[in-house]
Amino acid sequence: MLIIGIAGGSGSGKTTVVNKIVNALPKDSVAVISQDSYYFDNGELSLEEKLKINFDHPNSIEWPLLIDHLHQLQQGQSIEMPIYSYVNCARAIETQAVNPKRVIIVEGILILTSPKIRKLLNVKLFVSTDSDERLMRIIRRDIQERGRNYNDALQHYAAFVKPMHQQFIEPTKLFADVIIPQGGENKVAIEMVVSRIKLNLDQNNIYDG
Repeated sequence: MLIIGIAGGSGSGKTTVVNKIVNALPKDSVAVISQDSYYFDNGELSLEEKLKINFDHPNSIEWPLLIDHLHQLQQGQSIEMPIYSYVNCARAIETQAVNPKRVIIVEGILILTSPKIRKLLNVKLFVSTDSDERLMRIIRRDIQERGRNYNDALQHYAAFVKPMHQQFIEPTKLFADVIIPQGGENKVAIEMVVSRIKLNLDQNNIYDG
């Protein structure tokens, strides 16, 4: 099993990179674990309290559960990954079954901030995108998917996203094996990463493509 970590700032294009890697590898050979699924359940908080949640701080993640799930996958066991909603800041009653695959991709803005997670990763990627481009994507996403209006999205970016990116996320570039500039638009970098993944799988006799 090859475990790949994909980190990068909010709105950097991580999801696009993940999808392109998945599509380039054999069908049903990849499972994707999202860091966002492991935010603590804050459904019981008031609306005012929910607006103050800092989703960009490492303490917002239930790391022990994520680490335990990765260990289970390594041991060939299926897991029940939480389903998290940004709208109500809570985990759903339902979960998403994830089966062990030859490649496990763990993606999220804070993935490389955890030393224990880093030790589990065979390949560490950091998606780097211009801050102005990320801001536009964040505003669009917050309005369309997270129930915020334009002013709320800007205030959230200024209060949480930008300072946390500078303090916690940008420094984790130092832990990355590969930095992918321009996110999903960087076809050359993604092709190189995919080629390396296939080579690693072949060398470990776990790639039959």
